[in-house]
Amino acid sequence: MYFFYLLIGFSYEQIGRACLVTAAASQQTSATEMTMRKSWLLILLTCVFLAAANQSLAAVGCDLNDPDRDVKRLFPESTGYKTHYMSIDQKGGDALLKEIEKRLGDSFQGLYETADVPYTIYEIFRDTEKIGHIHGVNQKGKHGGIQVFLVLDMEAKIKAFYFQKLTSRAAKQLREPSFGKQFEGLSLPDFYPYDVKAGKSVPPGKVDQIKNPVPEAEEDFRAALRGTKKNLILMDEFVYGNKHLTHFKAK
Repeated sequence: MYFFYLLIGFSYEQIGRACLVTAAASQQTSATEMTMRKSWLLILLTCVFLAAANQSLAAVGCDLNDPDRDVKRLFPESTGYKTHYMSIDQKGGDALLKEIEKRLGDSFQGLYETADVPYTIYEIFRDTEKIGHIHGVNQKGKHGGIQVFLVLDMEAKIKAFYFQKLTSRAAKQLREPSFGKQFEGLSLPDFYPYDVKAGKSVPPGKVDQIKNPVPEAEEDFRAALRGTKKNLILMDEFVYGNKHLTHFKAK
């Protein structure tokens, strides 16, 4: 480049000035490119953040941790199962949500209880005969999430109750088989009189006979009962054709 300038008659001083101008232009271009790169990086990071935030705000469903193992454990006589996915949105939208809230006696709140929550229902078979269902719901406890699973027979009666997830200081006592056995044989008509806000039935009923093994964990105990009632109502709506709706209307 210098040789070219000398050939066309530039002095050394002119050549120096030209080099400084060229260097400054090069630095300006590099700075512009760096600014553009930073802008694109910022846009990319923003998109990633928004995608992650949207995922975290998505409706939260409740699946068995290991369906093959869990189904066999809960229904030892089973030979197979089918999985179905349903939501309040699909079945009836906001109108259905309001009806379910009336039956529950409380409003749905938070990520666990939006109309678009996907509910996973396990339909259990012995050969070709349908013998029951397994269904779980998320429920807010005192210190975090609770997953209340019910094993139901073909009459929608509880065969087994268990916590798949339980964030509680009383988790050990609440997970004891003796606690879950108190739910066996109960069905939705038994839970209709139970007021999930007051934590009792008027007049006292079968649900009030369920004993809390840890009085200090009253909030988690009530959450378990609320989750059970909600679970039974959803199953009545989704699977059992509202066979127990008349009990609610007559209440």
